[in-house]
Amino acid sequence: MKLFVVATPIGNLKDITLRALEVLRDVHIIVAEDTRVTKKLLSRYEIQKPLIGFHEHSSRGTLNHIINLLREEKDLAYVVDAGTPGVADPASFLVREVSAQIPETDIIPIPGPSALAAAVSIAGIRGDQFLFLGFPPHKKGRASFFKDVLDAKYPVVLYESPHRILKTLKELSDVGLSMFDAVLIKEISKVYEKIIRKSIVEILSDLKKEKSIKGEFVLVINKNSHSKRNT
Repeated sequence: MKLFVVATPIGNLKDITLRALEVLRDVHIIVAEDTRVTKKLLSRYEIQKPLIGFHEHSSRGTLNHIINLLREEKDLAYVVDAGTPGVADPASFLVREVSAQIPETDIIPIPGPSALAAAVSIAGIRGDQFLFLGFPPHKKGRASFFKDVLDAKYPVVLYESPHRILKTLKELSDVGLSMFDAVLIKEISKVYEKIIRKSIVEILSDLKKEKSIKGEFVLVINKNSHSKRNT
């Protein structure tokens, strides 16, 4: 039995690898964070496979069903909505459960697109020394989260949604990071991709001028560089 952890495009569907397509065609069943999103990808490449949804709110029964399929010698592929599974998504929990309950299962990574790696590659920071913190907490723990960002010795990479990006930028500015250089990448590899290279406070000012904020964001904060603009 095999569980393939498959990276899928973060925007442009052409970014999928040949190996990923081969695996998705060959497995018995595809387990997806959101089956609606995965259906679009499979339709683009004319792949027809049974789909099982597995996300952070899935029941224990769903997990047990997946475990039982592996015990029945079924080969499965797990994909998330976009990018490489295991980065701010339910993949790590699934992998832990499978490896604990069926240690003989081959868990095989199929590498490919990653919003984290893509952002770091164009941020101008050292790729061997940065701190990835994922999404800031929605409510509880936000103050300590931003304190950790302030105290970090290395560049910090964050994810954020369109609903909270202004709030997060303001809190980063308020905690003492307003003049730190940053790179904000919106909708990586998608039609409306946008990259802003300014200080935290300047990025916040720019976004406030937009009529509506849509898309997912990656923010890279260069802890080793203060902006000299406006100083």
